[in-house]
This record gives sequence, C-alpha cells and structure tokens, in this order.
Amino acid sequence: MKRKLKLLIVAMVAMLASVILAGCANKNATDNSLNDIKNKKELIVGLDDNFPPMGFRGSNGEIVGFDIDMAKEVGKRLGVKVTFKPVEWDGIILSLNNKDIDVIWNGLTITDKRKEQIGFSKVYLQNKQIIIVSNKSSISKKSGLSDKNVGLQLGSSSETALAKDTVLTKSLKQIKKYSNNTEALLDLNAGRIDAVIVDEVVGRYYVSKKPGDYKVLDENLGVEDYGVGLRKTDTSLITEVDKLLGEIKSDGTANTISKKWFGKDIIYK
Repeated sequence: MKRKLKLLIVAMVAMLASVILAGCANKNATDNSLNDIKNKKELIVGLDDNFPPMGFRGSNGEIVGFDIDMAKEVGKRLGVKVTFKPVEWDGIILSLNNKDIDVIWNGLTITDKRKEQIGFSKVYLQNKQIIIVSNKSSISKKSGLSDKNVGLQLGSSSETALAKDTVLTKSLKQIKKYSNNTEALLDLNAGRIDAVIVDEVVGRYYVSKKPGDYKVLDENLGVEDYGVGLRKTDTSLITEVDKLLGEIKSDGTANTISKKWFGKDIIYK
C-alpha cells in the first residue's frame, strides 16, 4: 500500500513538473515574439486593401492610407520593414492565428467576440457614427433631422447605429440607403437628401477633400474602438506596439498623420 502511495506521489510530482516546464516554455515562446520580428527584420500587416482612408490602393496601385502610415511609423521605430499583405477580411483572424501575418492593422473594431480569438493593442482611434450636412444647412443638432431625409450605406455600421436610436429613426421623413457612401454624399451635395450618417474615418476623409461643401455635427450616434490585432500569445509584441503607439501620440506624429487623412486630429488620447 505504501509503495503504491509513493508511486502515486512521484507520478503527481512528475506531472506537476511537466506542467510548470510547459508553462515556462510557453512563456519563453511568448516573450520571443518581439525578438522574432526584429530578427527577421519584417512586420507583416494583414489588411483589406479596399477600405479608404484606412488602407486602399492609390492611383499608382500602391497601398496607402491612415493605418498604413501609422504601421510604417511603428515599423520605422522598431527598425524593421513593414510589408502589407491583402487578406480576405472574413478570414483575416484565421490568417493571424495561423501566422500568415503578424498583425491586423486596418480599422479593426475591438469587440468581445474578437477578444476571445485574438489580442489587441490599446485603443488608438475611436470611430464615431457622425452626421454630415451641407455647409449651407441650418441643421446644427441631431434633433434638427426631424422630418428630414437621411442617407446612409446599406449594411453599414451606420445603418445599425441609426436603427438603435429609435427616437431619431421615428422622427425622420425618409431613410435612403445607398450602395456606397460616395453616392450618399453626392446626393447630399445636390440637395436630394438633408444629411448623411457615416463612419467618422470615412466621412471626415471625404469632407477633407471638399471642406467647403460639408460640415460635421457635434453630436454622433455611437462610438467604436479601433485597435491593432495581434496573437494573444505575442505579449511582448503587444507591449512594444502599445509603447510605440504611445510615443507616436505624445510626440505629435499621430496628430500629423490624422490631419493628413481626416483634416483633423481624431486620435484617441
């Protein structure tokens, strides 16, 4: 009986030791994520390359945008090359966890569901659902939209945000849905609708192109937090990205990049 008890204790100690060693191994692997990037001298950024102004193809076919400039700045401070890899958006988290890419940096909303699958940097941008009206419009508040015609993109976050605001929805004369935001803003400029509800990152980009045509109301219909997506195990890389994002914000670089693409500093402080 005693012999069996001793064997059981030895087995339990061996099992506990293996768990501790495995934990240490995993910790070391996690800690190596930053070194791995520095050793290969490359950070591979996964994105949808058709999301202006966050990441899209410019006139010469090169991938440009707000998130592109932010990622390049982090890469420069890391001392590595940044490579942008277009990935199908519905499979981008799988690509990250399969190590086909190192990070997701493309207007990625932080949600509880995504937190179950991947890690995130700290919030660097908050995307509001803003209301844009003509520069000549007398509308200055959300309540001024009562009995007015409002446009938005079909299937967008803006459509969802408006649906949640039942008081505003019921007060509107008409909700006109478009295949894209460009069409909605053209109709607004032509006077066929009275306002457009749109993602701030998209709306301010278009407003910055024609500042004399539009104005943005102070009120909004909700906020989404944007972060860089990383593997949960890559804690050292997450820590470094957070540190560098903090530096970019504090020294004014993020402010400059934001004004370039949105005409205003909308960086999350």
